[in-house]
Amino acid sequence: MVLSHTSHPGNIGSTARAMKTMGLSRLVLVNPKRFPDPEAVALSSNAEDVLVAAQVVSSMGEALAGTVLSVAAVGHTYDLSQRLVTCRTAASEIVVTAAAGDVAIVFGTESTGLSADEVRLCNFAAHIPGNPAYTSLNLAAAVQIFAYEARLAAVGDRVRDPATPDLATHDDIERLHEHAARVLANAGFYDPANPKRLLPRLRRMVAKARLEREEVQILRGMLKLAEDGPHPGTVAGRNTPGTSRGNG
Repeated sequence: MVLSHTSHPGNIGSTARAMKTMGLSRLVLVNPKRFPDPEAVALSSNAEDVLVAAQVVSSMGEALAGTVLSVAAVGHTYDLSQRLVTCRTAASEIVVTAAAGDVAIVFGTESTGLSADEVRLCNFAAHIPGNPAYTSLNLAAAVQIFAYEARLAAVGDRVRDPATPDLATHDDIERLHEHAARVLANAGFYDPANPKRLLPRLRRMVAKARLEREEVQILRGMLKLAEDGPHPGTVAGRNTPGTSRGNG
């Protein structure tokens, strides 16, 4: 991320925070008004490492040196020959091109954005397709959106991989069905001689649930309690999952 002539150090800190949440760490500052600054550190919210590693340069040309692609983030159209795309389209190109070398997303000042000359130094321009009647957006918020789109393009539209569940085995499930059938029959909930569709429907419910071992243990503990009643001196429902009586 390249920030040009940033006026408020808090926006630099907020930019560092926005970058780090999306896995980005390289920040280049072109003639910032105040940096380093305690306000930047305060608003970085534990992204101070991004600030410490930030590079301060004196010109946009120096900021873009060595890059293979640069994208000007603009809030309005310019009378220029550069192509203008959305931030999402730009993100796709950024991710593909990043395999070949350094890529820069360039932001201007808080009040006026990038100058026409700065935009001309970039390969193309990109914008956030917000409300055309109200285009005002905080600098760090704009960085966050571009960074998010870049991450989405890189890792795909998926949630974080959950922990692998400890799923119940076939044997666990069969013991649960046997236990449930016995308790329901003893309670008079169904007639084993005329079961109709109760047990098949229970099987379908359990199959859809994809139960974990601990969940099976909880259910069997509940069945055991219904079957035998609470232990003398104990409170119903206080058995710890995994230690319920009669779950073997």
